Amino acid sequence: MATQAPPADVRLEGISKRFGDVAAVDGVTLDVARGEFFTMLGPSGSGKTTTLRLIAGFERPDEGRILLGGVDVTGVAPYARDVNTVFQDYALFPHMTVLENVEYGLRVKRVPRQQRRADAQDALERVRLAGLGGRKPIQLSGGQRQRVALARALVNRPRVLLLDEPLGALDLKLRQEMQIFLKVLQRDLGITFVYVTHDQEEALTMSDRVAVFDQGRIEQVGTPKDVYEHPRTEFVAGFVGVSNIVVENGRRFTVRPEKIRLSADGGSRPGTIADAVFVGMFTRYLVELDDGTRLTVVRQNDTSPTEAGQRVHLEWNPEDSFEIPESPKEAA
Repeated sequence: MATQAPPADVRLEGISKRFGDVAAVDGVTLDVARGEFFTMLGPSGSGKTTTLRLIAGFERPDEGRILLGGVDVTGVAPYARDVNTVFQDYALFPHMTVLENVEYGLRVKRVPRQQRRADAQDALERVRLAGLGGRKPIQLSGGQRQRVALARALVNRPRVLLLDEPLGALDLKLRQEMQIFLKVLQRDLGITFVYVTHDQEEALTMSDRVAVFDQGRIEQVGTPKDVYEHPRTEFVAGFVGVSNIVVENGRRFTVRPEKIRLSADGGSRPGTIADAVFVGMFTRYLVELDDGTRLTVVRQNDTSPTEAGQRVHLEWNPEDSFEIPESPKEAA
């Protein structure tokens, strides 16, 4: 007899939320599996943060249902849901020590002092802040404060941890370090993470699966590789990384800049370099083909001179381009 799969940790069934005439979330349905690092990716105003707030209970849907572990929590208050949220601004209490901040949720739940102190210490160890419990938040770096906020959420051992742009206030190097830290932490804990970001690199780096949002709807759900390599719509192709749109015989195809070969001769598509931008490890070229099409090409730096005004040829393998179907919005 086959073993029945456990219910999704998060299930949204036709969720909609309007603010006046604006449909912030428009008929969203998705499942997040137990122990998954699931990212909701999209530009500002795409509906990803409102969806997170609906899962947390900070907003109530106008339509649809929200289930956590198979239990309908659509009408349940935020404090009664088995989730915790980590925000971009940390939301730490400045007058409390780090340890007191981490203990706070347990104190509200009336956990005995000795137990909550032990649990808080354990949470600080998990986020590599052991020994800093006596400091105030102002004495910590931005990355350390973010880890305190994580510890405060994790100490409650929620079924689902919701993270709303948690790395947005950090500088690039620290943000990249925290991306690795969060993924390792999530894997070690086995807790379901639902992560919101507008940063494509974050989504591709950390996630098991990504849902790409636009105008309150999900454009595509898949693994980072699937979403990047096989975008289903022109929006996904353009938002997740950089992509070129090529029209052939009335059909639209997308091809990534790194899949295009650039040479002085021998390619099937002749053109002229309109611009060349040095970006450290590689150079980004804007090439105008003889038929007027403009394509972006990236090429690892080498010694061959390739600069604006030079005649070049482009070529790519047929399997590296994917047809973009007409979306319902375009058809309308």
